[in-house]
Amino acid sequence: MRYRMIITATIVAFAASVSQAAAQGTVSAKGRTTSVKVPANQSAAEPVDFANAKGMPVPQGFAAADELLSLLAGPPATGASGAAEGKLGTGVTSQGMLPTPSANANAGANAGFASADEFESDEFGTSNHPFSTARADLSTIPTNNRYPYSPAGKLFFNISGSSYVCSASLIKRGVVVTAAHCVANYGRRQFYSGWRFVPGYRNGSAPFQSWTAAQVWVMSSYYNGTDGCYQYGVICPNDVAVILLNPSGSTLPGTAAGWFGYGWNNYGFSGSLTHVTQIGYPVCLDNGLFMERNDSHGFINSTYSNNTIIGSLMCGGSSGGPWVANFGMRPILTGTSNGSAPQSNTVIGVTSWGYTSTAVKQQGASPFTSGNIVPLVNAACSANAAACS
Repeated sequence: MRYRMIITATIVAFAASVSQAAAQGTVSAKGRTTSVKVPANQSAAEPVDFANAKGMPVPQGFAAADELLSLLAGPPATGASGAAEGKLGTGVTSQGMLPTPSANANAGANAGFASADEFESDEFGTSNHPFSTARADLSTIPTNNRYPYSPAGKLFFNISGSSYVCSASLIKRGVVVTAAHCVANYGRRQFYSGWRFVPGYRNGSAPFQSWTAAQVWVMSSYYNGTDGCYQYGVICPNDVAVILLNPSGSTLPGTAAGWFGYGWNNYGFSGSLTHVTQIGYPVCLDNGLFMERNDSHGFINSTYSNNTIIGSLMCGGSSGGPWVANFGMRPILTGTSNGSAPQSNTVIGVTSWGYTSTAVKQQGASPFTSGNIVPLVNAACSANAAACS
């Protein structure tokens, strides 16, 4: 069964209104990537409205809920798979607070934690794709400032004077991965501005402080609009971006928060299948104030730009959030051995698109490959080696 999906009117409206002359800094292309160097005074000249930032709508396009055909087709041809390790943070940091969210935004969250029976295991929509979505918190115990949750956070930014929010995560001490549509306007040769990354964000608090962007990279094909997306700007091969963060003195957020590893060329997949833990801040769940966790199996759909598709309850604001293989703290083995691709907490994609219908409950992600995530991270590390040490 097919569900017609189109880019929302909201996306079209604000995408068309972005000014090329916005203080986006110096744009440069090198190899297959394009970046913008953020002006040093941008954070002061263009403040973000943390309290009233809108959830970035998840791009929407054509997609078929046809898992069986994808599985029969097998995985796409790629180079050898690979992965880079993440690291546990110290957890020691000064506490920070962001501006208090508006009363309306806090109304639902301040009612307390949901009871266990409000979240059902193996929920699914009309796609019949099972998943489990719940707050990352454990009953009354917050987990946002504990690894492996702490590398994930909220990404605030501006589009033509209005503030928006996506999700993102650290994959190096000072390098963040998110979706390209959270940093650039597809095919318009335009970057957004004013990015602030808040790892471990929870209900207005910033346990690892807030960090500004020094430089942002996307693939040139996404920036130029030649990415070969299944639908223009949606369900793309390269809806992936990395952000190099400015240090605070000599400190970078990954020192305390830790960072995820990242994998490419189907790392963690068996054929066309894998298991994914998705982290994000969708505004349709808890008003986007709390970190949400979703667990589902994912499958590659070769027809749709080799994107991976999972079952999920998430929505706008979750864009750019990490899709993590082997999420959690690795156990000590006794009398057994690891399976294949055992590296823990490895990001293999970020939330890229979803359905216009809230009944389908699936989302997709561009594949991490040796042709996108590897050159993007390499570019960031070349710009500042200390951010990758």
